[in-house]
Amino acid sequence: MADPQQVLGARVRDALGAAFGATYADADPLVRPSSFADFQSNAALSLASKLGRAPREVAGEIISHLDVSDISEAPTVSGPGFVNFTLRSEWIAAATDSLLADPRLGTPLAGVPRTVIVEYSSPNIAKEMHVGHLRTTIVGDAIARVIEFAGHRVIRDNHVGDWGTQFGMLIEYLFEVGEDAPEAQLLRTDPNAFYQSARVKFDSDPGFADRARERVVKLQSRDDPATQRLWDELMGLSRDYLRDTYRLLRVTLTDDDIRGESFYNDMLPGVVEDLTAKGLAVESDGALCVFPPGFTGRDGSPLPVIIRKRDGGYNYSTTDLATVRYRVDKINCDRAIYVVGSDQALHFRMIFAVARLAGWLATGADFEHAQIGMVQGTDGSRLRTREGDAVALSALLTEGIERAAAILGEIGDLDAAAKDEIAEDVGIGAIKYADLSTARDSAYIFDWDRMISFHGNTGPYLQYATTRIRSIFRRARIAETDARGPIQITAPAERELALKLLGFGGVVTQVADAAEPHRLCGYVFEVASLFTTFYEQCPVLKADDDETRQSRLALCAATLRVLMTGLGLLGVPVPDRM
Repeated sequence: MADPQQVLGARVRDALGAAFGATYADADPLVRPSSFADFQSNAALSLASKLGRAPREVAGEIISHLDVSDISEAPTVSGPGFVNFTLRSEWIAAATDSLLADPRLGTPLAGVPRTVIVEYSSPNIAKEMHVGHLRTTIVGDAIARVIEFAGHRVIRDNHVGDWGTQFGMLIEYLFEVGEDAPEAQLLRTDPNAFYQSARVKFDSDPGFADRARERVVKLQSRDDPATQRLWDELMGLSRDYLRDTYRLLRVTLTDDDIRGESFYNDMLPGVVEDLTAKGLAVESDGALCVFPPGFTGRDGSPLPVIIRKRDGGYNYSTTDLATVRYRVDKINCDRAIYVVGSDQALHFRMIFAVARLAGWLATGADFEHAQIGMVQGTDGSRLRTREGDAVALSALLTEGIERAAAILGEIGDLDAAAKDEIAEDVGIGAIKYADLSTARDSAYIFDWDRMISFHGNTGPYLQYATTRIRSIFRRARIAETDARGPIQITAPAERELALKLLGFGGVVTQVADAAEPHRLCGYVFEVASLFTTFYEQCPVLKADDDETRQSRLALCAATLRVLMTGLGLLGVPVPDRM
């Protein structure tokens, strides 16, 4: 274990048990970074009232039972009862040596691995993804990567919209225009244009709308071969499109991860039957509904979860309830994370409430909505084109790559092929990092000038930090994997950098628990910033002696591994050079 916060926490727990008895051996040691020392424990303040003693007196008792002489200088008490720790430089150096030799960089494996489903991306089939899908896709992918690295079994689930009225409309329109017609080819070149044409027809022609609804019945009954064939073709085209988009985004979703609404179609009657049998479903205005307690409208009337519409059809609430049952009964998942827009918060709270009422969600099963905030334009409103349409994701990614290429052209001479490859990494990395570095439930302003910059908390800045470290090893004519130290702490900048590196495992664990990738972004930015200070103040290749040179090369190698691993968990590509 290399994380000093965890090491100190374990020692404080031992002291609490020794000082106050077994009852307090599992108390939270409340070890936190400190502005007056390296770390402080606030346990004395937390326990004082329970023990009926003054906090400083409790702090003194903790110190008298602490055994940390191998880790830190003698602990001190400050303020109302903080126990302060200043780590020994030799311990920091030895721990950083261990970090460098550890393939997991001090990240502990989960003691009890869980089966975790991460539902993310979830676009609609037969339509091009727009900027609104950006966050659900890349935030979900980062969450899946981090939880997997923490040692859990992760199942990626792309819950695509591939069912319902819109598909009756699309298939009927395809029959009407003809599969070989130029307009039908739009499904391959501009699926949004085809969808919009079908929508206009649906809204303006009642006869067509009726035929489209009948087509939905044929689709859902699966007894019309022609309808099924066209649906399969639409699915195939969409899979090709999604595969290309995910590759460009460096997202780990595959075809095998697609489990759309259609997958649950045959399970919907069972959902209704079970809720009815349990006495939870009641008829209201011709629809079958469940009214979970605690959910009311502005007028105080109870809010329904409609599970069967007046016409006898099912809706997305029914599908979401079937999804919960499947994930618990068939996959046996312990945790499910729904990476979906924050505007669906009420819907998911009600769905989970109904599932718990029905007994489908066990007490230990964590089903959570990882809310995603809106992407805004510089005017603070939802990001849209000048015409007021949602920005196509493909156009956004293309522009990012083009902007990166322009900047790379200004800072160095690269051949065309290398420039194209690096521009793609930098452009995609800039877009992804700008999004991921914002708390997922917060909206953020999409600002090209800020996100493509090589200065500040940006993707290009972090990518450049890794390439700069690699250049040190190229000039030293050794591989970073051959830099082994031993590491010595001889300057404040070395100490600060090494201490920050030791926190990597703790940050990964926190991100996995909270499903909040922005915490990892903040951490890797701090590492890169501290490395810049170290590089400016501590000569590496021109160190005073070979021992110091080897130590600093090892510290560079540890920094590179932490940055590369952290950015990899975020899904941010890192070019070899820039």
